[in-house]
Parts: sequence; C-alpha cells; structure tokens
Amino acid sequence: MIDTHCHLTFPEFVDRIDATMSAALAAGVDGVISISTTVPDAQRLTAISQQHPRVFVSAGVHPLYSDELPPGQTQHDWPALTRAAANPKCVAWGELGLDHHYNEPARDVQIRVLQEQLATIAAARAAGIDKPIILHCREAFSTLIPILRASGLPTDRMVFHCFTGTRADMAALLAIGAMVSFTGAITYKKSDEPRAALDLCPIDRIMIETDAPFLPPEPHRSARPCTPAMSRLTAEFVAARKGLPWPDYHARLNANTHRFFGITSST
Repeated sequence: MIDTHCHLTFPEFVDRIDATMSAALAAGVDGVISISTTVPDAQRLTAISQQHPRVFVSAGVHPLYSDELPPGQTQHDWPALTRAAANPKCVAWGELGLDHHYNEPARDVQIRVLQEQLATIAAARAAGIDKPIILHCREAFSTLIPILRASGLPTDRMVFHCFTGTRADMAALLAIGAMVSFTGAITYKKSDEPRAALDLCPIDRIMIETDAPFLPPEPHRSARPCTPAMSRLTAEFVAARKGLPWPDYHARLNANTHRFFGITSST
C-alpha cells in the first residue's frame, strides 16, 4: 500500500529518508506521497522525488502557511508552484484549504490565498496539468465547501485529508463526490464521532495516510515521530471497523489510491 500523505521535508526526516522508506517497505508500505506546505517546500520535494523512486509529491500552500512570504513579496509565487506541479512525480495539488482551529493566519488571509491557489489550479488544468487536489479542512467545512463548489473545479477530484470531523461533515463532503482520508487519529479512544462518520463512508471513497511525523496510530500513540510504516496499522483498523478481511480491504484501498492519484503499488 501507499501512505498517501506524509511530510518528508519536516525536521524529523532530514537525512533519514532512505531509512524511513526501508522501514515502510518492511511493513508493506512500498510508496509515499510527501505533501507540500509552501512553494519552496514544493521545490524541495521535486528534488527529493527524483532521488527516491517510490516517493511521490504534491504542490501546494497549506492554510497555516498562507501568510508566510519572502521579504518584499506580496503574494505566493504561483508560477513556481505550477512548475513544481508539472513534475511527473507530482501527483496532486495541495495541501490547501482552511483551518479555523487557530486564530492565525487570519481567516480572510487564508481565504484569499485559497482562492488564488484555486485560480492557479484552474489555469494549470486548462493548460493540461490535470491533477487531483488534497484538502486541509479543520473546523471549516461550512466555509470551504461553498468555495470549492464556486471554483468550478471537479469536486470528485478532491480528497479531504486527515478527517476528524462529524457525521454532518462527512455527509457534506460525500455529497460533492469527494474522497476522504484517515490518519492514526481514527484509532484514538476519544475519536467516537469520527468513527461514526467513517461508518457513513463507502469503501470506494476511503484512503489511508499517516500525516507523519504527526498522529501515530494506536498502539503507538506515544511514539515520535510517526512514520509512513504506521499507515499499515491505520488501514488494518479501518478494515476491521468495516468488517472486511485485510486482503479484501487492502486490494480495494490500493484500487482507490491508483484511481485517484494514478500511481500503483507492487504489494
């Protein structure tokens, strides 16, 4: 299987990518998608993806980084982001979206950057760069979903990553045809509401990730950092919750990943 969302450019993985990928493979995780949070991050990931055959990447500006600009720069370098997205190892835009859990960056800044980014994606799509979108949405479904609808971009080509929302949130994203991805947080004792939401979600709309170095699944919640290898544990938990034998769920999970991102796994 593939860990569809991790952050190999974060400090926990500096100079440890080879070891991290070897440990993942030993756990049956033979590929990862390392996610961009800024334009420079997307550029770094382009180089990393060239060095590691089973590292795929994304290109996007995370809402919590939406106010981070180089001195003298008034907006993000969207042309540079588009160039990163054109890399064949780049399989998605993102992560982008809204985060209402924190007061900063200001919500109007997050929304402006989101809208600029969606316009950039629309222009790139018209020019032939047609890739799915990875969304960050924390306590912001009622604001984000109308913006996504208004963008004109195909909402069935979007995935809400690290879902920790409610049944109502799940119903809203399913209604627009989006995919949903779960981290180790779904295994936590206090995640009753997200698990109830998981019960609503059809198997063909689910993907699995770690968001490493964050959110290690049980029984390794105290482990730091979370690593891509741990995505296997979350996948097995979801399979059990759905009442499916692991081989059956494994095959369907890989089919979802292939269909959405256009990449395959040898396991």
